[in-house]
Amino acid sequence: MKAIAYYRVSRQKQAASGLGLESQQANVAAFAKARGYEVIASFTEVETGTNKRQRPELASALEQAKREGAELLIAKLDRLARNVHFVSGLMESRVRFTAVDLPEVDSLTVHILAAVAEKEAKMISTRTKDALSAAKARGVRLGDPQNLTLDARRRGAQARYRSAIEAYKLVSGGTLGCCVPRACPISRSPTG
Repeated sequence: MKAIAYYRVSRQKQAASGLGLESQQANVAAFAKARGYEVIASFTEVETGTNKRQRPELASALEQAKREGAELLIAKLDRLARNVHFVSGLMESRVRFTAVDLPEVDSLTVHILAAVAEKEAKMISTRTKDALSAAKARGVRLGDPQNLTLDARRRGAQARYRSAIEAYKLVSGGTLGCCVPRACPISRSPTG
């Protein structure tokens, strides 16, 4: 049987170090060997689980799996996504896939596990935000503007400027008047 392997790590640092990636590859390889799969291609994504709409490697893996009549093998369901909608969309794509840590589960169980993973992701996010808020309330300075390039700071300032203009339009009935500059003053280069 043909198989396509799909691996995902959340951060570039994990991809560079092999942390997480090597164990996924070993688990998929052991499963494929034990079950008689021939892995004809593998795809690796470096992307957070929350960024579900930007998965070019997964799209390529699915496309090849359809074309070859192959099954998609993933190391763990949560490496695919922590989102019920995303997982059920994959199920609707008619590409067979197996999470090698749970090879015998049916579609109902996959939905339940995806729902649990989605809830877990939301709880992690809430805990992180709460911890950062508590640290900020204690006076801890979060982030380091020195780490941002001049270009990144300009883009941030432009985004805040546009947001402020949009907010002002909402409360003023859509008119800005002549006193608001047409472009973000911060977007100008230091030389003029």
